[in-house]
Amino acid sequence: MKLSIIIPVYNEVSTLEEIVRQVKAAPISDKELILVDDFSTDGTRELLKRAIESQVDKVIYQPHNSGKGFALKTGFMHATGDIVLVQDADLEYNPSEYPVLIQPILDDKADVVYGSRFMGGGPHRVVYFWHYIGNRFLTLLSNMLTNLNLTDMETCYKVFRRELIQSIDIKEKRFGFEPEITAKIAHRRVRIYEIGISYYGRTYNEGKKIGWRDGMRAIWCILKYNLFSTESHLK
Repeated sequence: MKLSIIIPVYNEVSTLEEIVRQVKAAPISDKELILVDDFSTDGTRELLKRAIESQVDKVIYQPHNSGKGFALKTGFMHATGDIVLVQDADLEYNPSEYPVLIQPILDDKADVVYGSRFMGGGPHRVVYFWHYIGNRFLTLLSNMLTNLNLTDMETCYKVFRRELIQSIDIKEKRFGFEPEITAKIAHRRVRIYEIGISYYGRTYNEGKKIGWRDGMRAIWCILKYNLFSTESHLK
């Protein structure tokens, strides 16, 4: 099966070449790499054109900054693989773990796989206590409304059968993508697995972007897409 890897990119000039190298080195023989630049302003766009375009399958340049969710939606539309995986460009997640992440789909046991930072025995960098508490709270609130028992709703590593992710109308343009997609796949009653992963969280000085406003938006999205959206009535 072919794996499509979607990397949303925004102002990641310091890590982009390394993450592309790691993704290309991942032990998956049949894969395509699609990068979506969300109108970077730090030299990322120039780096893509100068050194990376020729190494990957596709680079999409957004005409203005729209957010991670919109970048992912754009990337999903261009994916041609049987399986689609989300990869951040910030080196917090390890592409060498792709084989483990896609195995439940290859075994026809799952339609969606989440890579959990809070289960399994992989190494984890110790960073922010309140981020940990915030992630656990958002996951708990999401689980209460989806009736799932996920441990890490906010994880970057989400893997989908292509036909499933391309059939979902994604509305959220920023980090609200995470609770929105979780609610919508829960309402589809598809098979969901979790796999423990390693995690090297970075600090704000190292470029971390998500903040408390994104957390507040996530709470609203959990409520919106579970209680008020059309798909919430499909349970």
